[in-house]
Amino acid sequence: MHSSSSAPRLDDEHTGGYRKGLKRRHIQMMAVGGAIGTGLFLGAGGRLHSAGPSLLIAYAVCGVFAFLILRALGELVLHRPDSGSFVSYAREFFGERLAFVTGWVYWMYWAMIAIVDVTAVALYLAFFGRYVPFFAQVPQWVFALLALAVVLSLNLLSVTVFGELEFWFALIKVGALVAFLVVGTVLVVTGTPVAGRTPGFGMIADQGGMFPFGALPLVLVMQGVVFAYGAIELVGTAAGETPDPERTMPRAINTVILRIAVFYVGSVLLLSLLLPSSAYSAGESPFVTFFASIGVQGADTVMNLVVLTAALSSLNAGFYSTGRIARSLAERGAGPAFAARMNRSGVPYGGILVTAAVALVGVGLNVVVPDDAFEIGINLTSIGLLFTWGVIVACQLRLRRLSRAGVLPRPAFRMPGAPWTGYLTFGFLGFVALLLLLDWPTGTLTVAAAAVIIVPLLFIGWFAVRGRVAARAPAVRDDDPELERLAR
Repeated sequence: MHSSSSAPRLDDEHTGGYRKGLKRRHIQMMAVGGAIGTGLFLGAGGRLHSAGPSLLIAYAVCGVFAFLILRALGELVLHRPDSGSFVSYAREFFGERLAFVTGWVYWMYWAMIAIVDVTAVALYLAFFGRYVPFFAQVPQWVFALLALAVVLSLNLLSVTVFGELEFWFALIKVGALVAFLVVGTVLVVTGTPVAGRTPGFGMIADQGGMFPFGALPLVLVMQGVVFAYGAIELVGTAAGETPDPERTMPRAINTVILRIAVFYVGSVLLLSLLLPSSAYSAGESPFVTFFASIGVQGADTVMNLVVLTAALSSLNAGFYSTGRIARSLAERGAGPAFAARMNRSGVPYGGILVTAAVALVGVGLNVVVPDDAFEIGINLTSIGLLFTWGVIVACQLRLRRLSRAGVLPRPAFRMPGAPWTGYLTFGFLGFVALLLLLDWPTGTLTVAAAAVIIVPLLFIGWFAVRGRVAARAPAVRDDDPELERLAR
């Protein structure tokens, strides 16, 4: 579970200035928070309505692949903990060009999520206008700007503040799910009627079984479900700022599969046992639907607070991740020098402020097209996640090959079933990408926009910085042709 200090390495990512301020409980809760978000709290309702109880199969399948990707990342992290995360590993195993592309694609992914998050926070705060007249009079963009300012300010203080925010955000989300699981389980076990129906497996049978609409809806919702697991890779970025990654990371990663089984698969199963899938809808959290059906007053308000927390958590995590990725790129000459700046608390404020500037576009969208701002942002995030996960798996496969060739030691904490699970994961990611491409018009136009705008920008950007990157690249050992080839 370590990499030899004498092992040759063509990338010693500069991590000077970072503080080891993330405790074990922070990392554990980051692993939880990364696997629980609005994809479950808000998105599961519409998917239950369209796919029925078979949705739990989609969450289970996607959860298995999410776990494999995390194990691949965990193996890389224990090979060499680094706040540059998979950008650093892409550089080590495939060279500066892929590191440049990976870093900026991932940065764009989180920058787009920041647009989504500030919009989501604005929408969730506007909800309280039904109880507080003042909230109904505040323009949507003001809430978006307020959320951006508050989370940005807290993120700039220290990594410990970030860790504490994520800890409490995750605790709120987990508490809400546990409350639902306990109440729902009691109702199923005791056979207490819910909305005039007896809960249990008979509910599924009465609605047409696991596949009431056939298998096709299950395939179609897979695309949306996989993005519910986005942000799990943040655990790898945090490894460079925890004092004991060899002990902390394996525990955090290994417990994710249990949390996925309980919180995602368990929640969807329980929702299916409590109410018919037709009772849920895309416009309402399925948990609100359930609590409202049993006459719990204020359930919508409580759940709105939970999804508000989830959006703030995502925005907080986005600033954390992009700040460190941007600094990693800037220090190698692949980004603006400003992004490499760090304050006395060990926070890369330059990279975070660059991301905040892009998030201001989200505030602008809330001024110009408030009704469409959320969808515009969400459509821009899909490709980045698939690409990032693919790079993580590719790096793990390269590490495995080099270890078998005797070039590098391999950690004891490994991706199970490699290399076959890696190839299988590639196939799964490709399948989801195909679903995205065929999703007309939203997915198709997103892919087209990426091809027409983002790819040329990355191409031009690489040629603009490659000289500077080459000048800053560390020298490789002349007696190691394998590492020299990788550096090229």
